[in-house]
Formats: sequence, C-alpha cells, structure tokens
Amino acid sequence: MPEPVSRAARGPARHELPAIDDLALAAARHGDRMVAAARERGTTRWLTFLEPLPDRLRDEDPAALRGTAMRARAAYGPKDSVRDVLPAELTEPFLDAIDRLLRELARELNRARR
Repeated sequence: MPEPVSRAARGPARHELPAIDDLALAAARHGDRMVAAARERGTTRWLTFLEPLPDRLRDEDPAALRGTAMRARAAYGPKDSVRDVLPAELTEPFLDAIDRLLRELARELNRARR
C-alpha cells in the first residue's frame, strides 16, 4: 500500500492561498451561469462538459485546480467552442475568470520554486 502524501508534499491548503481561492470561486460562479444557460438551451453536449466544472473549481485543492482550469479553457477550442452555443455575456466572463486563475496559479508555482 502506498504511503499517504504529507501536507507538506501536497503544498499549501487552499485557504492559505486566498487569491487563488477567490479567483476559483469567481470562476465557479461564472461557470454556474454557463451551466444554467446550457441546461436552459438543451445543449446536452456542453451541459455534460461544463456541469462538473463549477463544483471542482469550488472544492479542489490548489494542486488540482490547474487541471480543472485547463479543462474549462478547453471549452474554447478553435473548431469546437462553447462560444458557438452560448452568448458572449456568459462565455467571456468565464474565460476571463479562468485565465486570471491560471495566471495566479502560475505565479504561485513560481513563488513556491524560489
């Protein structure tokens, strides 16, 4: 059986990184709006893709947030994009929030490496 990973090996807890926590929660709120719109419009494919993201953005530890943010960012592909089915007043704030989160996660990674 593998040894449990210690808190130090996993990195700081989410509450110890308030900027990241705030940005992830903001992205989750925008994600909730997109999920509601996808549900309202009956876009099953995008609903399936988007639905788990807000809860993951709210709950995941900092180490896992980057993967979730990258998954959210993948909704904006050049050939297949959520922008094709949902209005810009929903898609663009979510994209902006995800990009802000990714930048802050990168800054935190750089700080941790020093």
